[in-house]
Amino acid sequence: MVVRTWEDYEILKTSKGMKLERWKDIYLLRPDPVITWDLGDFSEYKVDAIYHRSSTGGGHWENKNKIKDSWVVNYQDLKFLIKEMGFKHTGLFPEQALNWDFAREKIKSAQRDIKVLNLFAYTGGATVACLKEGASVTHVDSSRGMIDWAKENVKLNHLEDKPVRYLVDDVIKFVKREIRRGNKYDAIIMDPPSYGRGSNGEVWSLENDLENLIKLCKEILSDDFLFFIINTYSANLPKESLEALIAINFPDKSFMVDDLCLPIKGVKYNLACGITGRITNE
Repeated sequence: MVVRTWEDYEILKTSKGMKLERWKDIYLLRPDPVITWDLGDFSEYKVDAIYHRSSTGGGHWENKNKIKDSWVVNYQDLKFLIKEMGFKHTGLFPEQALNWDFAREKIKSAQRDIKVLNLFAYTGGATVACLKEGASVTHVDSSRGMIDWAKENVKLNHLEDKPVRYLVDDVIKFVKREIRRGNKYDAIIMDPPSYGRGSNGEVWSLENDLENLIKLCKEILSDDFLFFIINTYSANLPKESLEALIAINFPDKSFMVDDLCLPIKGVKYNLACGITGRITNE
């Protein structure tokens, strides 16, 4: 699946493990390990900032031009705050716009009150999209900084008065508590990292823990749930593995698994960005 509906974002060129992106009027050059081809350097383009990897891990931004601490990009009627972050990130994954569109359409067509659970919720792209269509959202992330950023995005979209609650918590512990409480959700969205630590140092490994989390989430889905979206960004979990996990755990439900891709300006191929699985109650 390729998202072609952005106006404030585009990939201008890819080469030698790097991608040049336009985020509204800011041009960022960032590493991307899937770019294994050589199309020369980026000298013909304006570049406002470059992210340099460190040989010892991590890296840093080199600002070629003066850049604000944060700026806003628009996607259709949604707004998101962008910042230069550690480890090359900007606070938004543009390919997820496909899932925002999907979630909004499902919520809109349901014509009933919808409770959404957003796990590993990051800066709240999906939270904003679901709130926009009138759903209530429980937003869970282990990083207080990401929770604060999500609140900024919600406020930026004038949705702060909508039914949303933010929890700094370990995802697995939270879902287990929801099972004990008997709470149910009509939709679940999750973007688990390849590796991470919870709010109290709990270790998360995608390969070891994903199926257990899927099983736990299945217990808090309502009988007439709308959708369950699972996104992965690990080379160690190919599309076929996610497909098998879903087929095994939801044998009687409709689902699809596909690559999330972004177009590259002026060429006929796309940039692979991750994998998404969508389970629907059909």
